[in-house]
Amino acid sequence: MIYINKRIIFLLIVSLTTFFAGASAQTRQTKEEYIEKYKQIAIDHMERYGIPASITLAQGILESDSGNSNLARRSNNHFGIKCKKNWKGERVYHTDDAPDECFRKYDTVEESYEDHAEFLDQSPRYDSLFAYSSSDYRSWARGLKAAGYATAPDYAQRLTKIIEDNKLYLFDENNGSALFEAHLRAEQSVKSDFADNSSVDIPATTESRVDPNNYRVPERTYNGYSVFINNNTPFVIVRDGDTFARIADTFAVSEKTLRKYNEVNPKSTANPVEGELVYIEQKQAKWFGEGDTHTVIEGETLTSISQEYGIRLNKLAHMNRMRITDTLQAGQILKLK
Repeated sequence: MIYINKRIIFLLIVSLTTFFAGASAQTRQTKEEYIEKYKQIAIDHMERYGIPASITLAQGILESDSGNSNLARRSNNHFGIKCKKNWKGERVYHTDDAPDECFRKYDTVEESYEDHAEFLDQSPRYDSLFAYSSSDYRSWARGLKAAGYATAPDYAQRLTKIIEDNKLYLFDENNGSALFEAHLRAEQSVKSDFADNSSVDIPATTESRVDPNNYRVPERTYNGYSVFINNNTPFVIVRDGDTFARIADTFAVSEKTLRKYNEVNPKSTANPVEGELVYIEQKQAKWFGEGDTHTVIEGETLTSISQEYGIRLNKLAHMNRMRITDTLQAGQILKLK
């Protein structure tokens, strides 16, 4: 009987451990959630103190693991600020550069953000940083490292990477929240509202047609670009100032090849415009998503549709018994596979 009770207790312990481990994993905060939650505080502090909002958010992400670190959960300390002699508040002990170091403890994360701003503002060692513009996040990152904020030799590079990978520098601009929201919309749903001078003219979708956006999924981030997959083919979204040469160099293909992938004459000097799709590998011979046809709307071309669905232009034309230069008519039905 005693053996049975011990076994039951053991099973209960295992079950509870598994449950709480699962619950912990489920409640882990993503980087995107962290940015959304604290972006306004970072912007407010930039306006009040002159600290770039991008720097505040990047430090919070890095120092607290997006709010998931043990120190952040125990003490709401999102910036790894240690007690120092003048700290009169609560404290916790945490192993960092040395065992059981003293760190500041806050009642709320907001208090941690406020203390971070005042810590930089009032500490003479950081005075030189405030000579930089609040939009010069690179100088701030280097300055923080030089002033001894962290001991990691690549601290400045890590901050800069977080800022650039997540476009946090947009928060440093006027109306930064709106700029960042516009960036998110572009990342999440590639639309077809491109300028007339675009080298690839992509139309808007309608509810009655196959929607390729349903098959575009985030894959990874590489050298500052978010790489997506459409119809089994990776592509990036053009940023302001991008050129075919720059994108080609980033992804180790020739500019000529990149233009061919995107049905642009290799001899052309035209460059893509912001928001446009650029495929970094050869597109597919047919559509692999659901749905077999596309209904043409006004202004669409075979080129724009081949980009929209990630199908090679010559293959799309061939399956529809057309030439690549043929003009399309609104309402026309095109085969996709």
